[in-house]
Amino acid sequence: MTGKWIDISQPLHNGIAEWPGDTPFQYEVKFLKAFTGSVNIGQMTTSMHTGTHIDAPFHYDDEGLKVDELPIDVYIGRAKVIDVTGLESVGRSDLEAIDFEGVERILLKTLSRPDTDVFPESYTVLRADIGSLLKERGVRLIGIDTPSVDPEPSKTLDAHHSLHDNGVLILENIVLADVEPGDYELIALPLPIKGGDGSPVRAVVRRWEA
Repeated sequence: MTGKWIDISQPLHNGIAEWPGDTPFQYEVKFLKAFTGSVNIGQMTTSMHTGTHIDAPFHYDDEGLKVDELPIDVYIGRAKVIDVTGLESVGRSDLEAIDFEGVERILLKTLSRPDTDVFPESYTVLRADIGSLLKERGVRLIGIDTPSVDPEPSKTLDAHHSLHDNGVLILENIVLADVEPGDYELIALPLPIKGGDGSPVRAVVRRWEA
């Protein structure tokens, strides 16, 4: 592998948009070096689903795996960035003609969320028929540059469940505006949160050179 690492994470900051009704992100320096005599100490409050994050199956399935139970290797390795800009939704028919070349991770570039400080009124989502296609192709992880693979009002979460039923884990809110389609090495490791339903990640990619 060669090339520069590209950060595809949303920077976490006070004012970043949270899922409607969820816990806003807040960071503050709780204790100043001037008072402790030695160090500054920060404090963070956040939902697990603000900014770039992974969903553990427990997020939408009471019997699903939690963050600390997930296989780490899924979040490291070769990934294919696929440009699907302009589509309102992505399903089997949009991807089945693409040669995945044995890649186990795909990242969808939709460009449907231009401002991370504003929760979008609409964004590109996945259709429920995508799960079976990804399983057929050996895909284990799908990433998308939107807040969710399902529409914001959805209570049935059809895409989440389709992916889960077909063994595909979910990475959301990545940033692909400056990433060209093609093959990359991906690192997007979750924190080992015991019993967690999700986790923030620092996601990075670099060009894959065989």
